[in-house]
Amino acid sequence: MTPPNATPSPPIALAGKRIMVTGGSSGIGRAIAIGAARAGADVMLTYRANQAGGNEVAAAIRETGRRAALVQADISEPDDLARLVETARSAFGGIDGWVNNAGADILTGAATSLSRREKLDLLLTVDLRGTMLASWAAAELMLAGPGGGVIVNMSWDGALRGMQGENPELFAAVKGGVLSFSRSLARSLAPSIRVNVLGPGWIETAFSDVAPSAFKQEIALGIPLGRWGTPADVAGAAIYLLSDAAHYVTGQMIMVNGGDVM
Repeated sequence: MTPPNATPSPPIALAGKRIMVTGGSSGIGRAIAIGAARAGADVMLTYRANQAGGNEVAAAIRETGRRAALVQADISEPDDLARLVETARSAFGGIDGWVNNAGADILTGAATSLSRREKLDLLLTVDLRGTMLASWAAAELMLAGPGGGVIVNMSWDGALRGMQGENPELFAAVKGGVLSFSRSLARSLAPSIRVNVLGPGWIETAFSDVAPSAFKQEIALGIPLGRWGTPADVAGAAIYLLSDAAHYVTGQMIMVNGGDVM
């Protein structure tokens, strides 16, 4: 029951907010960046190598009437993060929401031939260390302003359930670390900054493009909602967490997976 003196939750909108999306040149990051702009935010996004994709996303953001800034950065490199923070200050005057979406791809392309140790080192460096460094950088930037902010980190629903196989073992360990770190960070930064986590499941990204159709169909049959998710599905959850509608939500993980892990 809603208390009689309760005020309604704010709408899910980002009007006037300044949002950072790392790894925003493709896939889930692209959907979050464009979705945030459509919700009213100015958006800064990073890319590591895909400049063409970054330019396309920045153009799509500007088409909504919002400001866009594109920065080349490797979030695992402290010097790149320092430059990114300084650019956020100079271009936008600060940041209200920061989405740590950038991550290493070990499932497609040349990375598939890496050894187990090399894959582990890459995931630890980019997904875990990079998320931690970027979260600390975001917190320092937000605490320097008057209004606090929101950090959203990217985990994986399989980190809670586990999955058989070498690659899932690696992802579960690293993304489980992101989840645990984020929960501790949420306590450290409250009440000024909210920290939450997204836990996507089977999403139509680069891996799904190369996965055999029979495998994809088998996975879909096991998902209660009967399909793979889309980057837009994840973006919807991200925009909610970034918005004032989630002003009483911190230290939580929203699993965007069609009910595959409950």
